[in-house]
Amino acid sequence: MLILLGALIVATVVAPLLIMNVGRPAFGLLAIVPGVGFVWTLAHFARGTFRDGGTLNYTIEWMPAAHLAVDLRMDALGGLFSLIILGMGALVLLYCWGYFDSTRRRLAMFAGQMVGFATAMFGLVASDSLLLMYVFWEITSLLSYLLVSYYAERASSRRAAQQALMVTVLGGLSMLMGICLLGRQTGAWTFSEIHAYDHFPQTPYVTVAIVLILVGALTKSAIVPAHFWLPGAMAAPTPVSAYLHSAAMVKAGIYLVARLAPDMYEVATWHLVVISLGVFTMLLGGWMALKQKDLKLILAYGTVSQLGFITSIVAVGSREAMQAGLALTFAHSLFKAALFMVVGAIDHCSGTRDITKLSGLGRRQPFLYGIALISALSMAGVPPLFGFVSKEAVLESTMHEELLIGMPRNMILVAYVAGSILTMAYALRFLWGAFASKNLPDDRDGVSKAVATMHKVNVGLWLAPAVLTALTIALGLAPQALSTAIDQHLDSTFGAGEHHGLALWHGWSVTLGVSAIIIMAGIIVHWRRQVLEQWQFAYPALGDADAVYDKVISTLRKLSLRTTAVTQRGSLQLNLTVIFATLMVLPLTMLITGDLTDIRMVVAENPWQVIAAILMMVAAIAATVTDNRLSAVIIVGITGYSLSFVFAIHGAPDLALTQLLTETIIMVLFMLVLRRIPASTEWKQDPKMGRLRAWLSVGTGLTVTIVAMFAINARSAEPISQYMPELAKEIGHGANAVNVLLVDLRAWDTFGEITVIIIAALGVASLIYRTQSFSRDSRRPTLQVTGRRWLAAGAESEQALNRSLMIDVSTRVLFPSMMALSFYFFFAGHNAPGGGFAGGLVAALALILRYLAGGRAELDEALPIDAGRTMGAGLSFSALAVVVPMFFGHPPLTSGYTSPEIPLIGAVSLPSALVFDLGVYLIVVGLTLYVLSSLGAKLDEEEEMRKQRARDRARSLARKNRERSTKQKAQRAQKQEKKQEKVPAATSPSGTDSGDNAGKEK
Repeated sequence: MLILLGALIVATVVAPLLIMNVGRPAFGLLAIVPGVGFVWTLAHFARGTFRDGGTLNYTIEWMPAAHLAVDLRMDALGGLFSLIILGMGALVLLYCWGYFDSTRRRLAMFAGQMVGFATAMFGLVASDSLLLMYVFWEITSLLSYLLVSYYAERASSRRAAQQALMVTVLGGLSMLMGICLLGRQTGAWTFSEIHAYDHFPQTPYVTVAIVLILVGALTKSAIVPAHFWLPGAMAAPTPVSAYLHSAAMVKAGIYLVARLAPDMYEVATWHLVVISLGVFTMLLGGWMALKQKDLKLILAYGTVSQLGFITSIVAVGSREAMQAGLALTFAHSLFKAALFMVVGAIDHCSGTRDITKLSGLGRRQPFLYGIALISALSMAGVPPLFGFVSKEAVLESTMHEELLIGMPRNMILVAYVAGSILTMAYALRFLWGAFASKNLPDDRDGVSKAVATMHKVNVGLWLAPAVLTALTIALGLAPQALSTAIDQHLDSTFGAGEHHGLALWHGWSVTLGVSAIIIMAGIIVHWRRQVLEQWQFAYPALGDADAVYDKVISTLRKLSLRTTAVTQRGSLQLNLTVIFATLMVLPLTMLITGDLTDIRMVVAENPWQVIAAILMMVAAIAATVTDNRLSAVIIVGITGYSLSFVFAIHGAPDLALTQLLTETIIMVLFMLVLRRIPASTEWKQDPKMGRLRAWLSVGTGLTVTIVAMFAINARSAEPISQYMPELAKEIGHGANAVNVLLVDLRAWDTFGEITVIIIAALGVASLIYRTQSFSRDSRRPTLQVTGRRWLAAGAESEQALNRSLMIDVSTRVLFPSMMALSFYFFFAGHNAPGGGFAGGLVAALALILRYLAGGRAELDEALPIDAGRTMGAGLSFSALAVVVPMFFGHPPLTSGYTSPEIPLIGAVSLPSALVFDLGVYLIVVGLTLYVLSSLGAKLDEEEEMRKQRARDRARSLARKNRERSTKQKAQRAQKQEKKQEKVPAATSPSGTDSGDNAGKEK
């Protein structure tokens, strides 16, 4: 079982790679894994592994106090659902081979998600732990969201995916609360313990727990009022509909009901909630299916109806009802998956699923029509198909069910008959809408344009539904094989005895007559469908659940916006005021109303503590009155250095060293940011507000001090810290308790923290680089002297030409010493002050020194390694320290130890935790590189680009001014020339007007 789960996980990981390299045939390779799992599970049924309560078990103990052990347990019920999950998974993957046309990155991710969904479903039915089952439950919801949103560019797909995720995850969270409440009240955290517990009716709050669990189960199986998400999910590709929404995901709720029903049905709430909602869902889904014109929606609402049918019969909790419900579950998976695949073939080849555009398809595709005909008739319960066998079993068990007495049984039976009539009617509607000749306006010889132009249905589109149809026929004619497998579960749950199994023919009986009535009535309803359409209102009589969902989401969005508008006004001052005021009021209120204890506290053990405290207080006050940002940072840094001094005189050199290094790095990083903003603050606080802020700070400080005093004096047990040095020596083989605590005793916390550090570094870099890539090529560092300079970077840049020779020399001298000190801290940290974190901080300071001396070019020369790869290597080393001990039969993070003799040095302590510490070291260095490259080098580059653009604009403006001036001068010269040309022509040499002279002569 564990090997199969591991194989499915591996197939999930490699699926995208196979699709990208092999193409669509990779779906066939991926189908091998669930196919082998199906054969393996079937072999266990054949060998009788699950007979007499036999199970397959695997347990990994982890955090038993929190009930988080990995408990895997496969019994007959889990095996039955595994047959559906794995068998259908293999066939659907084969169907994907023929359904999709091209290989794209989206398809590669789709393949991984499909195999991952099969993995999660198998883990769900193989989990004995309720909490582990819930983890797989939510994974299926997430993968369903990704698969439904395959066509993410379509608004309909995005909305359907979000709707399915919201509904199923909300139900899952409700189920988690029910699991926790049930476990708290009964002590049962596994299905095995639930089956052994026999006091459910007398258990307090068990009704609340059951209702909460049922909310999760019923929303997953699309039971009213959460039925609306399933038809919307038909926006997904057809393979998703065939697998998730007919055979696998929606069966998760049925599996949970089937698992709990034999133990929970004694609680009155169980039958009242599950059976009533299931029956109503059956009728509602069948009625809605008769209104649809899209083939997938007909099947979708039919699926809702069938899920209600199955849920209501399984929830009864008796042996006969369970046998009928499980048989109907298998029958539904066979015929509904086949029908969805047929619709996918029609849509793929003709380009439409609209029954008003399909005509004559039965004549053009007789083989496809035959597959659909058999599967649809099985859905309708027509003999001799397996759907008829399962529906007969449901009617027979309901008629003679001892747990349903009197009117409830009769009402349920009437509802089953009415729902089955609707099933027969919408099965015929599906066949008529898809394959009949309807004399449409664009018909030619009874064939519509969409059917006439459709391309050939390839073998990949009809092979999988043909296999399912063949199984429908085979199990209808010979259902004994499946009946024997179901009996293995029933015998282990209800005990062995004389019981009737599944059979095609039980003789002439009332049940057979009822089945005949159902078939005839369904035919009449379809035949008189025009009359039925008059009863189908344009607006649903009970309202539109989809519209209600939109209204609820819209209301919550408006409420969120209004709440945010009131509480988040965009004022950092207001937000901090609310936070600090809350910090003052709540703890003090709890202390005043609680049981106050005596305070025993020593103000100071020596004068140095008083001096450090006075320095911190003076620096804190000075930071509030200074206007210069850089001065404020330095003053605040004094408080950090003073605190480091306090740690040192208290005998905590590790804390002092870490505080000292961290404070120095923080000051440098602040300076990198402050150099890009004005040196002094321009905004001045109103004096009245300044006094209020001062009183707020005084109150907050006083509150924190009082709470700390009471918290310290409230200890009633011996502190565990006094055992830490001894544990560090015995378990971690180290004398430095602080370092051993970080890399061994509490290494899980450290592993989570370094992971968060990496995420934070990526976030900082992303904010600075935005959509640009912040990776770079790695190469070996260089330390050669260039020209007369003492650093590795060349002297060509403007910054290199302006830097001081003294800084060059000092940096070159200090850098090797700081790196040597960094390595010393790293190797000595297990037994002396230091460690990977302290060593990494010293190395980070050395790199910062190189950057401050020579700029980003110097940083590139000092350590030309991509920061992401550095942090990735560090996380990999730490992960190795977590995982490797498990291969030797030890818990994660178990430390090994050796002490080899080294010539001239002697015995050296080498714990395996040093590998974990190496990961911490590399992550700190990589984080520093990321921060320097983003807050430093990137901002420098952008500043240089800004200056260059300003220079370019200035040159361009000067060039335009010169051109404009030249042009103006040329224009003035031309005007002057024209004036000079006109003067001789208009004036005589004597200076008199020529016109006057001409008049005189005349």
